[in-house]
Amino acid sequence: MPKEQKGGISPTRAEDFPQWFQTIVRDAEVAELDHVRGCMVIRPWGFGTWELMQRTLDDAIKRSGCSNAYFPLFIPLSYFEEEAKHVEGFAKEMAVVTHHRLEQGPDGLRPAAELPEPLVVRPTSETIIGRSFAKWINSYRDLPLLINQWCNVVRWELRPRVLLRTTEFLWQEGHTAHTSEDEARERTAQMLGVYRDFTEGALAIPMIAGEKPEYERFPGADTSLTIEAMMQDGKALQSGTSHYLGTNFSEAMGIEFTDESGERRHAHTTSWGLTTRMLGAVVMTHGDDIGLRVPPRIAPHQIVIVPITRDDPAPVLEAADELAAELADASYDGSPVRVQVDRRDRKPADKRWEWIRKGVPVVIELGGRDIESGVVTVTRRDDPDLKREQLPRERAAGLAEALAEVQSAYMSQARERLDARTTTEVTTVEQFRDWFSGEGTEDGGFVRAPWSEDPATLEVMGELGVSVRCIPFDAELAGDAKCVLTGGPAKVEAVFAKAY
Repeated sequence: MPKEQKGGISPTRAEDFPQWFQTIVRDAEVAELDHVRGCMVIRPWGFGTWELMQRTLDDAIKRSGCSNAYFPLFIPLSYFEEEAKHVEGFAKEMAVVTHHRLEQGPDGLRPAAELPEPLVVRPTSETIIGRSFAKWINSYRDLPLLINQWCNVVRWELRPRVLLRTTEFLWQEGHTAHTSEDEARERTAQMLGVYRDFTEGALAIPMIAGEKPEYERFPGADTSLTIEAMMQDGKALQSGTSHYLGTNFSEAMGIEFTDESGERRHAHTTSWGLTTRMLGAVVMTHGDDIGLRVPPRIAPHQIVIVPITRDDPAPVLEAADELAAELADASYDGSPVRVQVDRRDRKPADKRWEWIRKGVPVVIELGGRDIESGVVTVTRRDDPDLKREQLPRERAAGLAEALAEVQSAYMSQARERLDARTTTEVTTVEQFRDWFSGEGTEDGGFVRAPWSEDPATLEVMGELGVSVRCIPFDAELAGDAKCVLTGGPAKVEAVFAKAY
């Protein structure tokens, strides 16, 4: 760590990873739990990052053929009751509205005017969107119907954790209806690919893609696909899921169409979603013991200029504005560089350190002496030593090229970690127990091993806090492979991990 260690994160990742995460989220002004138990305030720096994530993903979703819409926050309880598997999967997490008015009582305000039917605050929108689909779809000519929604959802968390598990969070949820199973399954796989391209391309987080085992499927789904990321403590984070729902919801919601031969049939539907927990994934994948590191593609400010002003600030501020204009005219990733001059009345050293802690990819310092010498002083956030490098002023406009290098560096570091801490050498239940019994950032990781899919293996995994994250698409299973947990014949190769 550089000499400025006094401004670093305490505890470090190695000392206490969970507390390190909480501290970064707080000190880098990303988000905080506040006001209502389990609910979070996303601060401007965190929300600016989410807005760029949202914009990037929304563009990709629209390129896939989907259109955005919006559906009500409140869902009649009867809608859930029509799809038994779905309500069973969400029953313990639901927030329910039973009254619609307050009145003054002897001890203060109290609910009054009970609703004729309880309303569920949406935990997900399959049921209410399905009802709309049933109205909109009549003929095969109305299909496929491809809808996406950006919204908030509520799932009542018993053990909330900022960004990762909160009672209310933001997400997008896609819902589509198709004439055939093949077409719906193709859309399910396509949208998982959209998620993978987004997380790897924009967030610089490498993924393992695969299918969820039956016991991990989305409630009411026939098939659930997932992308799984490895955090720096070796735990997995489910980063995006896409579900083929068969005709389960269309049968419950009455989503029918007349096919080309004149017969009435139920549509095949899909749903898929990605949430603000990916802000947490960015922190846990790229953060270090100094603070946050934000990949340039989603950084609200890609370059920040810190003017060093003394007696006469005007010439320095003018030079900083000129440099900012030059940088903004440059292009990174097809868009103008997002550059900010920090004109706040604070000490330059404090401002520089604040932006480093927030993870700005490039920080430039510019003072009177720099102007006289024809240089600028640059710090790149991907440099673990945070060296101050002096560059000739005429080369400063070329710093847009450094953004691509920072983005690539973050992806390479995360990829190396994923590869180094994913093992295929665990072959027995004893080795399995040893692998997952350690604690800390240097212990554990992912195990790729043959699995029998025997329900009895869930007991061993449960003792260790381990789950099957996915059955990877690139799995290779030998014909005589033995299950890592039972020693009997294996059916699939699985990725095992502890997870958030």
